[in-house]
Amino acid sequence: MHASPRNEGLGGGTRGVLLALAATVIWSGNFIVARALADSMPPVSVSFARWLVATCVLLPFGLGPLRREWPVVRAHLVYFCVTGFVGVSVFNTFIYVAGRTTAALNMALIATSSPIFIILFSRVFLGEAVTVRRLAGLGTAVTGIVVLVTRGDLARLSTLTFTSGDLWMVAASMLFAGYSVLVRKRPAGVGQTTFLMATFIPGLLGVLPMLAWELSTGPMPVFTPQAVIGVLYIGLGASLIAYRCWNLAIAAIGPSRAALIYYSLPAFSGLEALLLLGEPGDARPLRERRADPGRHSGGHAGMTA
Repeated sequence: MHASPRNEGLGGGTRGVLLALAATVIWSGNFIVARALADSMPPVSVSFARWLVATCVLLPFGLGPLRREWPVVRAHLVYFCVTGFVGVSVFNTFIYVAGRTTAALNMALIATSSPIFIILFSRVFLGEAVTVRRLAGLGTAVTGIVVLVTRGDLARLSTLTFTSGDLWMVAASMLFAGYSVLVRKRPAGVGQTTFLMATFIPGLLGVLPMLAWELSTGPMPVFTPQAVIGVLYIGLGASLIAYRCWNLAIAAIGPSRAALIYYSLPAFSGLEALLLLGEPGDARPLRERRADPGRHSGGHAGMTA
């Protein structure tokens, strides 16, 4: 038996939509941080710092519930380790790897492929029906993204090129979809705080081997004031608050419906990228923008929020 998948009635549905929207807005800033810290901190170091902050802040509040619900957690330890590895260790690390070669808006646009994978995985692993209404919403969202990328000129699709960062983001999108489906299978008797603890801890431990490799083969992270602000944002906002909101949204309205809210991600990330990083609202690869500085303000404006 698993946790109740949704709250019936308008109240539960509306609450679920608002929670999914809140998580999406907060997560949109994660791509901004990935770009802003690309020159000062290696990607795995960013991921480790993020989850170290999140786990340390959660620990005083989550240790008690974890102890009380430990028998249930222990009985499903493999589930929590897999969920933590997928949703904490690897998914987020891939985002920060992508941020080294891909602009924030590009990452957000590619991330919107997650709902497609969520609906597919939900059908395969959860048996959720793919309704006409859901497909219509999916089609409308995809059409909107194509119009945004091409600025209404479909001929531009033939000129799009891809970087290695784009491929990392595609992989991250699939991992996020897998995490969202796994959240729906949360064992009964495990509260939200315990769930976060039981996934954050193995997720943080899962980053350690990657961190050891990165530090032994590459540059050390530089904790500038901008880096500290960015890490605090993703550690508190994009980890603790957003993950809790998203998990509650999935419990209320299911992963497929929550996935449709996720399509608003590029709108928020695009605006933030323009205001905070000076990155233009187009989908050209970052290397092309650097070669054409007259088209944008250039450089990172720095984290100001």
